[in-house]
Amino acid sequence: MHDIDRLERLLALLALNDEASLEMVLARCRDEELAPRLRPKVELLIRLGALLALGAPVAPVRATVEHALAAGATEEEITDVLITVAPAAGLARVVEAAPRLASALGYEADAEDD
Repeated sequence: MHDIDRLERLLALLALNDEASLEMVLARCRDEELAPRLRPKVELLIRLGALLALGAPVAPVRATVEHALAAGATEEEITDVLITVAPAAGLARVVEAAPRLASALGYEADAEDD
């Protein structure tokens, strides 16, 4: 029950734009109490989804892809992230993000016919 209370309080503070809570989350504090409880691979795939949905440039996408691969993600799982965020991100964002993700994976992103 203690974890639920702590999580409920954190979410309430974030919703209220509490400066200390926002700083803690944005700084990604790594103390035991605040550390994410997701496996590193899962955490990185979620981060990749957010970057793609927000239209991040290639550099942070590439860095996240490299870390995800190092954490055990496959190229198929990484590509699945784009497919998974597509309904929420929208068609335009997916079309925009696909070449950046391809580049981050080391693929040529040229979609033109030869």
